[in-house]
Amino acid sequence: MKGTLDKGIILTPNPTEGIKCFVDADLAGGYCNETKDDPISVYSRTGYVIFYFGCPVLWVSKLQSEISLSTVESEYIALSQSMRDLIPFIDQVTELSGVFGENRPVVKLHCTLFEDNNGALELASTPRYRPRTKHIAIKYHHFRERVQNGMIAIKPIDTREQIVDHFTKGLMVGNFEYLRYKLLGW
Repeated sequence: MKGTLDKGIILTPNPTEGIKCFVDADLAGGYCNETKDDPISVYSRTGYVIFYFGCPVLWVSKLQSEISLSTVESEYIALSQSMRDLIPFIDQVTELSGVFGENRPVVKLHCTLFEDNNGALELASTPRYRPRTKHIAIKYHHFRERVQNGMIAIKPIDTREQIVDHFTKGLMVGNFEYLRYKLLGW
């Protein structure tokens, strides 16, 4: 902390970037031989950050409320949790865009969400019955309509470029510094 007293978030707004969200999960990341008797250790951790005009405006790192049975399920739950903040944010920005005068057109927003798990991407974008994920409650499918109508696009991202990796797990110094620069600008 002493070495970063003069550091913070360096904001460089870029209106061409719109709204972006990066989301990740770590399946039972606290589980190991030393913590095997601690019930909390088997919960997965969700991390996400929402950017507006290239600037981080909301970020979250928290344990999921139930035990996930697979990496796909953990990632999908994280995706759903991020949508609970992302969708109202999109609605709020859309509503505010019409407030600043009659000469300004109401902005139709499009959001890009980045996910590094192919199974979660498939589950989010192609609604159909899957025997291995049938136990996932309906509460996690609430955002599919926004994906299908094109308001939110979910795109794959390489794990090395996943900005929120350090929200879910410890990283090596080089990886941490690289992702910190992408998030904070230093």
